[in-house]
Amino acid sequence: MTKLTHLLAATALTAASAAPALAEKWDMPMAYSGSNFHSVTGAEFAKCVTTGTQGEIEIVTHPSGSLFPGGQIKRAIQTGQVPIGERLLSGHQNENAIFGVDSVPFLATSFDDADKLWSAAKPTLEKVLADQNLTLLYSVPWPPQGLYFRDEVNSVADMEGIKFRSYNNATARLAELTGMLPVTIEAAEISQAFATGVADSMVSSGATGYDRKVWESLNHFYEVDSWLPRNYIMVNSDVWSGVSDGNKAVVQACAGLAEYAGTWRAVQYTDFTLKGLRDGGMNVAPASDQLKGELQQIGETMTAEWLEAAGPDGAAIVEAFKASKAE
Repeated sequence: MTKLTHLLAATALTAASAAPALAEKWDMPMAYSGSNFHSVTGAEFAKCVTTGTQGEIEIVTHPSGSLFPGGQIKRAIQTGQVPIGERLLSGHQNENAIFGVDSVPFLATSFDDADKLWSAAKPTLEKVLADQNLTLLYSVPWPPQGLYFRDEVNSVADMEGIKFRSYNNATARLAELTGMLPVTIEAAEISQAFATGVADSMVSSGATGYDRKVWESLNHFYEVDSWLPRNYIMVNSDVWSGVSDGNKAVVQACAGLAEYAGTWRAVQYTDFTLKGLRDGGMNVAPASDQLKGELQQIGETMTAEWLEAAGPDGAAIVEAFKASKAE
C-alpha cells in the first residue's frame, strides 16, 4: 500500500511539473469565415503558440465575427475585452490616415509591391498602434482587389446610383467619386446583403467573393488590381508585457511563420478563387480600357487626399516605398 501511495505521489508530482504554471486562454476574434485563408492561417498560428508554449498560452480563434463583429474587434483588444484579435486596419482610417496606407488606390498593385509597402509602413504602424495599447504581431495581405457588379459596367458613368458595399474610408470615397451609393457591410453579412438587394456591387478580392459565393447574386468581376489591403493580428500591450520572454519568443516565431504562410496562401488563392468565381457562373475579365483609365484618374485624386491626411508620416512611407521599388 505504501509503495502504491509513493507511486501515485510521484505520478502526481510529475504531472504537476509538466503542467503549465500560469496557463492562459486567449480568445482571438476574427471577422472572416473559418474557411477563409486568413482564418486558416490564424488557426495554425493559434495552434503553434499553444503547442510552443506547452499550453501556457492557449489561443482559441473565433471566425465569422462570432465573438465580436469586425468593426468592434480592434476596440475589444485595446480595452482588454480580449487579449488578441485580427482586424482590417483600413476600416479604422478615420482614427488615423496611416491605417489606410494599404488601400491607397494603385499605389501597390502586386504582391511584390505590397510587400515593399508593408516594409516601408511597418515601423510607423507599430508606433501608432503602440500609442493605442496595441502590439502588432503579424500581417497578411489580401489578393488584389477587383470590382463586383450585378450588371455589366464599362465606364464610371455606368456606376451611377449603384448601391456599393463599403468597408473603409477608401471604398466609401471610391463610391462617392464614381457616383455610387456607399453602404457599410461587414464581411460576414455580404451574402445576405447581395441576396436582399441591400447592395449590388463591391470592390474586394476574389477570395472574399469565392468564400461568400457571391455568384448567387452578382454576375460580373472586373480585374482592376486597385490595391492589396492587409489583415493585422494584434495583442493588447498590457497583456503582452506580462508574457515571459520565452513565450514572447515563441509567439513571435509563430507570427513570422504565419505571415509567411498567409502571404503564400494569398498568392496561391488568387488564381484559385478567380477560377471558382468562373465556375460559379460569373463573368471574370479585365476591366475595359475606358474604365481603367477613369479609375486611374480617381486613384490619383484619392492618393492626393490620403497624402494630405497622412501628413509627413504618410509622405515618408510613400517615399521609402518608391525608393525600394527603384533598387
